[in-house]
Amino acid sequence: MKMKRSRRLLTVMMLFLLALSLLASGCRGTVRGEENMMPKPKEEVLNSFDPALSGSANQLGMKLFAGLLEENKGIIISPTSIALALAMTYNGAREETQEAMADVLGIEGIELERFNENNQALLYMLQHLDPSVKLRMANSLWMREGMQFDPEFVERNEAYYHASISELDFNSPEAAGRINKYVSECTDGLIEDLIEPPIDPLTVLFLINAIYFQGEWSEAFDEEDTRNDNFYLPGDEVKTVPFMFRSGELAYYEEEAFQAVRLPYGEQEKIAMYVFLPAKNSSLQEFFHTFAGKNWGQWRNVFSPAEGSFYLPKFSLEYEKSLNEVLKALGMEIAFDRDRADFFNMVSWEENPRLFISEVKHKAFIEVDEKGTEAAAATSVEMRLTGAPATSFNMKADRPFFFLIHDQETDTILFMGTVIDPS
Repeated sequence: MKMKRSRRLLTVMMLFLLALSLLASGCRGTVRGEENMMPKPKEEVLNSFDPALSGSANQLGMKLFAGLLEENKGIIISPTSIALALAMTYNGAREETQEAMADVLGIEGIELERFNENNQALLYMLQHLDPSVKLRMANSLWMREGMQFDPEFVERNEAYYHASISELDFNSPEAAGRINKYVSECTDGLIEDLIEPPIDPLTVLFLINAIYFQGEWSEAFDEEDTRNDNFYLPGDEVKTVPFMFRSGELAYYEEEAFQAVRLPYGEQEKIAMYVFLPAKNSSLQEFFHTFAGKNWGQWRNVFSPAEGSFYLPKFSLEYEKSLNEVLKALGMEIAFDRDRADFFNMVSWEENPRLFISEVKHKAFIEVDEKGTEAAAATSVEMRLTGAPATSFNMKADRPFFFLIHDQETDTILFMGTVIDPS
């Protein structure tokens, strides 16, 4: 009897430990790509990393932000997250669609393998910037169960982007929740409900990037110095908010149109927040037009130590936006066109139905306080079919319907009828 009890206890403990390990697994793939950390690429890939090529994501971010900027609404986006999600999608594009995406991504004339290797090196380098700063990224492909995707397309995303690969029954009511749980775990719960249920019956693939950042200021703000003061909104509205305060030496730069400071994170101070304050007679739109044009590359190198006082409001900001229209305006219309989009490098067939991008959705969050900054973002690219393949359907009898009962051997209809109100 004691032996049986011991075995039962051992079994319970093993199940308990298994449950803990599953709970702790967090942001991981469900099929392949189990470990979230990007493995070290070959030395030649790291040595050939081109910052100018990776900087194309910054330029894309500038263009997107300019198209999204509104006078009375706070915005936060992650250019890196958006660019990586589109890069994975780009691996399935062909011909005119590929050319349009290359133009928007700023990689015209760059071979696909070179582009992918540069992103591979970037992902590896970003996760080794500063051990005192948390910066995590996760890429994933969520594929409709039963669909045949091109093996090379899947393998490229797995190899170069360390994407976890999952097949999922999109017809299941729990499908969107499963993807959302993954994204939430990848972003420490900051990004939720990225995918809206129910998933459209013509949707066959989600390509997702998630990014999480948590960094403490190299020199924290003293909480005792935080005071409430006025913050002036557009339209002469005034609100009282808590302002943090620091004085002493800061990396500072100014021109007639703005003032700016650099606030580093971590021990190595490689990562930093830059705060730009437009002059009172200027606007955010006017400032950003200059900033996005060409000056950021010049300005970031001219900050110098200066003695001064700096007040910064504590703030948190959430943002959610479909990027379809702004990407179309930048030249990617063909990728969203159900009759012209060419993503046949994603799938194993060469004829209709076509795949097209139905939505590029972005969600982001940031919170800034005396200790530092926590931020996260996620981008999903949703691919749909122009028509349902013969092997795929979704039917829900949620309105009046007709039925019959038929004997095939005698060709006899035994019953027929309609259901108007099943209650």
